[in-house]
Amino acid sequence: MSMFKFSVGPWNVHEGADAYGPAVRNTISFEEKIKTFKEIGFDAIQFHDDDAVPNMNNLTNDEIIAEAKKVKTLLDKYDLKAEFVAPRLWMDPRTTDGGFTSNSKEDREFAMWRAYRSIDIANALGCDKIVLWLAREGTLCYESKSPVDATKRLIEAINGMLQYDKNIKVLIETKPNEPIDRSVCPTMGHAMAVSAASIDPNRVGGLLESAHAILAGLDPASEIGFALAMGKLWGVHLNDQNGMKFDQDKSFGVENLRQAFNQIKVLVENGYGKNGEYIGLDVKAMRTQKDGGSYKHLENSLKIAKILEEKAMKFDYEYQAKCVAERDYEALEMYVMELLMKG
Repeated sequence: MSMFKFSVGPWNVHEGADAYGPAVRNTISFEEKIKTFKEIGFDAIQFHDDDAVPNMNNLTNDEIIAEAKKVKTLLDKYDLKAEFVAPRLWMDPRTTDGGFTSNSKEDREFAMWRAYRSIDIANALGCDKIVLWLAREGTLCYESKSPVDATKRLIEAINGMLQYDKNIKVLIETKPNEPIDRSVCPTMGHAMAVSAASIDPNRVGGLLESAHAILAGLDPASEIGFALAMGKLWGVHLNDQNGMKFDQDKSFGVENLRQAFNQIKVLVENGYGKNGEYIGLDVKAMRTQKDGGSYKHLENSLKIAKILEEKAMKFDYEYQAKCVAERDYEALEMYVMELLMKG
């Protein structure tokens, strides 16, 4: 029995289109997805604002809340929770230059409208977390934005959300690049600093995605550990990444099993989940996968996470202490490798 609860987003089962090719699989309805997620063993669903209310830009505030309540009824039908809502600011023509950090005042106002509506949707879905993936909050042309002004605008936007709702928590999902060139908030350390500068640091934390840390040249377990030390790790998205290229969202553990093990190990050691946090599996199917295997990457990632959790529970801390006392890290390293390689 896992000590963790797991979450997934509807976008994690997708048609396979990418920047270099068209869709290769058929669309699956939202209800069919969440029904299958429940059968696989997931506990909660992650949402972008327009996952819950697809045509929200054309609706009134009251209509948006009414549509979100219909989704809550559907979640209840399958005994699933909503983990968070994230304003999807990167897919709109008004946010090509960023949302919260755009050079356009009108576009910044649109971004805040989406953020406030995301909070309304979260309340309707029964969750208290807003995730900010700051996809376009940075620069393509360095001289186009002041890094000082951009940082201040981000803090101002978060303060607006905190003032709009006194219970909502804001989670910054850090990423150094892609689709922009340089992010305003690339690492967990940056997220912690932004939190400290907000009007209510107790309600601003971090969400670490494995691949994003690797893209920054950092170790995901270390980024997780840093946020845990600050009491600010309120979400994780586990996946894998082959080097510093585009964000691949590979199945968890398939590229670097030891790195994956250490992510699970630090979560186990620090009681992650005891305050209701979820492990999100933000993975995508290979483009070569056929329709019949549309969920296989999720099943595999969940299986790997649970196997590594079992390995972490078997970790011999007495032997670790002995190796540390003798400064015999070669022996400790081999112990870890043998632990991972044994059936």
